Amino acid sequence: MLSPNTPIESLAQTAGDIFREHFGSDATLVAAAPGRVNLIGEHIDYCDGFVLPFAIERTVVIAAAPNGTAEARIATAFDDEPATFSVGSDQEIGDPKWSNYLRGVVQGFRQRGIDVPGFDAFIVSSLPGGAGLSSSAALECATATLLETLTGARIETREKALLAQKAEHDFAGVPCGIMDQFASSFGKDGQLVLIDCRSGDTELVPFADPSLTLLVSNTKVSHELSDGVYAARRKSTEDGLAAIGKPSWRDVTPADLEIAATSMDPVTFRRARHVVGEIARTIGAVEALRKNDFPLLGRLMYESHVSLRDDFEVSCPELDHLVATASEIGTAGGVIGARMTGGGFGGSTVTLCETAKADSIAAALVKSYEEAFGFAPEIFASRPAEGARIIVA
Repeated sequence: MLSPNTPIESLAQTAGDIFREHFGSDATLVAAAPGRVNLIGEHIDYCDGFVLPFAIERTVVIAAAPNGTAEARIATAFDDEPATFSVGSDQEIGDPKWSNYLRGVVQGFRQRGIDVPGFDAFIVSSLPGGAGLSSSAALECATATLLETLTGARIETREKALLAQKAEHDFAGVPCGIMDQFASSFGKDGQLVLIDCRSGDTELVPFADPSLTLLVSNTKVSHELSDGVYAARRKSTEDGLAAIGKPSWRDVTPADLEIAATSMDPVTFRRARHVVGEIARTIGAVEALRKNDFPLLGRLMYESHVSLRDDFEVSCPELDHLVATASEIGTAGGVIGARMTGGGFGGSTVTLCETAKADSIAAALVKSYEEAFGFAPEIFASRPAEGARIIVA
């Protein structure tokens, strides 16, 4: 029942082969960047919180070569419409829609005074779109890594992640926090990435125990975060912080929240309660991991999902069903904890479980979900993986 992860070497080979067929020449470099799953710490990366994502073993891969022109000519395996645009002038939002992620990254280089040469590229991906696994951040980070090599520029990892984040803000209309691009850029094999979203500092947290597995369950319910729901949630957190009167959510205690409750409408209060609670849960989860206190980690994961469902209201029936089913399987069946991951309104869940029982857990999740909704989720296992990099240069 577990969907296999395509090895990155196979993806790179596929991208290179199709590039040759499409453009009639060989690619000279191949860049890759992974998607991410967030173990805990949702919708607080834009609230100065802590988040705990990891790069997954599913990636965006771009095969490319300079073309001697002032244009980028790009095709993909996930959309029949290619993109062609000038890289010698400031970028504007255009069609096809997916090309805006690349246009935004090109603009980020231009704003740093880095001239981007014309190039041809073909993109393949093992990341499902709309699954809450940051396929857009992976595309941005892979593009930025590609352009580093094409231009000969070297951009520090943190700055590159921020460049990719700005591309998403300005060219995709999603006011995301830093988590997705930081996870895709800073990811390391066998390590979770603890991100302090106030300072931008990162710390690696080991996750190398072979007896534990992370299952990712894609509901196949697509979500669209540029339609205003994401921005509305972010605005609520800004309103809540203004009502409390503190400069940062990191300075807000539960007591502060209760004192300010009467100055907020009920919705804003619930959003604020999620932020304060989720920051504390993420800190608690890191301590639980360091102490190998997996029962506590599992409880915090479930509490996070409840808060996202009830206070932040970004879950959906499909996500709730997968988390509830995992909870019913319980520790006796090998499940430690589960929660939705990503922006919500569809997407995926992450389930921490015993490796020896991962296959049976996945089968039970598929069976229950299919009975409830009439179609099967896609479930795969992933270890924490390496971040954005050049595979062939």
